[in-house]
Amino acid sequence: MRTLLLTRSDVSRNLQALLLLEDLREAFRNDALARTVAPQRVRAPLHAEGSAMVLFPGCLPGIPAYTVKVHAKFPGRTPALQGAVQLHDLGTGELMAVMDSGHLTAVRTGVVGALAADVLARPDASRVALIGAGAQAVMQLKSLRLVRSLSHVRVFDTEPARAFAFATRMYKELNLPVRQADSVAEVVEDADIVVCATWSRLPFLHPGMVRPGTHITTLGADEPGKAEVSAELLREARFVCDHRGLSVSGGAAGNVGLGEDAIHAELGEVLAGMKAGRTSPEQVTVFGAVGLPFQDLAAAWHVYQAAQGDEAVGGIDFGA
Repeated sequence: MRTLLLTRSDVSRNLQALLLLEDLREAFRNDALARTVAPQRVRAPLHAEGSAMVLFPGCLPGIPAYTVKVHAKFPGRTPALQGAVQLHDLGTGELMAVMDSGHLTAVRTGVVGALAADVLARPDASRVALIGAGAQAVMQLKSLRLVRSLSHVRVFDTEPARAFAFATRMYKELNLPVRQADSVAEVVEDADIVVCATWSRLPFLHPGMVRPGTHITTLGADEPGKAEVSAELLREARFVCDHRGLSVSGGAAGNVGLGEDAIHAELGEVLAGMKAGRTSPEQVTVFGAVGLPFQDLAAAWHVYQAAQGDEAVGGIDFGA
């Protein structure tokens, strides 16, 4: 079997967010209806500035392959996530492809956030607040435009210069009014959708800070010790996660001391019609994601299928 080696530019060229949105919608639904294997996330701290993580196995009904992702998190570097996804034949274990994981992970995380907003946010939601102005905020904002008509954006970051640069860049690229805020309270005060993508280890969203009807996506609480939304706000809201067990063991619920009783549903259960999503315009909804191996598989299979006829594939510089 020929093994494809796909650089970051190969992945970027062959990964289409709008198509991936529908791939992931079906993937979440299929995972909820027929989960074939428990997802594994193994993390090892390397030193004060970085950690290594393995996510495996990415499996989905109907896809004859599985994934193993190995990546590093170095918050002080750009990009902060670097690594590779291995795509294996499900029947034989043969290696079908090795591809850069940085861009793939960033795009699939952005699309998952948009998918959750599509399911849980009010249909008329148009005002976005972004807390954290890093690379994932860019992906989240661009992906949200696939599911909602946005009217304006506010952004807050603990480094004001980064928030200013983000606002300037997104205004130019998306032709959207994007304004820098000076505090968390200011950035969320009139938002319909709040996206948190930070490295925070203490909750900064509490009851009374967001308006009735707001939808919140929390992405930073994806491993032990990290938190963005307080336990009190999670309990008050309708909280939906990507995986119950992982949300409790090292995600948005467990990191603020909550158990599975605080979780209304997994996103796949809502998409499959097994659990209700938003039930009123005034309800506050929260989606907490840790990131799952089957999401990597959906994205990697999407790239692999598109790359099959791409004569440019075959490079080995994974940092391209």
